[in-house]
Amino acid sequence: MRVVLTGGGTGGHIYPALAVGKFLKAEHPATELLYIGGRRGMESKIVPQHGIVFHELDITGFRRSLSWENVRTVFRFWQGVRNSKQMLRSFRPDAVVGTGGYVCGPVVYAASRLGIPTLIHEQNVVPGLTNKFLSRYVDAVAVSFRESLPFFSKVPDAVYAGNPCASAVIGADAKRGFSSMGLSPGTPFVLTVGGSGGARAINEAAIGMVPMLSKLPDVHLVFVTGERYHEETLSRIRSLATEAAGRVHVVPYVHNMPEVLAAASLVVSRAGASLIAEFTSIGMPSILVPSPNVTNNHQEPNARSLADAGAAVMILEKDLTGESLFASVAAIMSDRARRASMSEEARRLGMPDAARTIAEQLSRIMRKGSNT
Repeated sequence: MRVVLTGGGTGGHIYPALAVGKFLKAEHPATELLYIGGRRGMESKIVPQHGIVFHELDITGFRRSLSWENVRTVFRFWQGVRNSKQMLRSFRPDAVVGTGGYVCGPVVYAASRLGIPTLIHEQNVVPGLTNKFLSRYVDAVAVSFRESLPFFSKVPDAVYAGNPCASAVIGADAKRGFSSMGLSPGTPFVLTVGGSGGARAINEAAIGMVPMLSKLPDVHLVFVTGERYHEETLSRIRSLATEAAGRVHVVPYVHNMPEVLAAASLVVSRAGASLIAEFTSIGMPSILVPSPNVTNNHQEPNARSLADAGAAVMILEKDLTGESLFASVAAIMSDRARRASMSEEARRLGMPDAARTIAEQLSRIMRKGSNT
């Protein structure tokens, strides 16, 4: 089986594609993968590290205001379609899987024009512009949230599959998570993370609540700052004259996130779809602070979906302070029954077999394509 993966711009588009590819290789070791991504996107650095052949396109997204740059974007799109057709004819894939982002557009569109079976995965509750456009041409859609299905009512094969990133955290070793943070097994800790690059608003609130941790004497804080905020954050916490500072573990980045998540008692995070998939798959209670700086404010519906189910608490960034964050942390960490209830509701929403569901859907459209 030969499969093209495409999607990029952010980790939220890249890691689901990689998770699908990893599952396909595990189930069918002879599977050959090609990843087509953007020249300027994170995928150009991340994908080769996973041992997958990477081909690049020069593609940009539309600006939301009138601009001559949009004219160039249209030109790059059609140039991307032509280049994608060349790559696809050369690789001869059995199917193409797109996970969103601007680069996904020309690749999946080109595949559909060539009669190659196509599937797109939508991570967020409200679909992105690219996937809305592609839904008119693809054979199948998989969504992370049930609420997304009405947006794809005209697609022949649309399923609620969950996010394939969920499959990647199942079976993570909590003991290794504790040891990697220098903690004894069973130590209760709150994991605070603002995404791969960090989030200043979450960092500021977390710094603000450090002196209040004395009211939770047994609880530690694992504080993932992001590389660019690390030194400043570490310096500010060290300057705090408080006993609780000794229970704050400040790191720039976590390379073994599934293991650390498996060990955590509670997570404070943005509401990116891939992170939410990981939280729910292992039943992790969460405090979600959706980013107001993303397209269509898509993180807020993601967070609200979990909050409405009782699996998370949502704090809007405009309401986020050290005091408001600590109040939510303390209310959850001081109430074992509530934490257990949140965990149960999160697990109920989790889709740990998401990658398998998408792989089965992919097989279905490939069989259908071979019969036409």
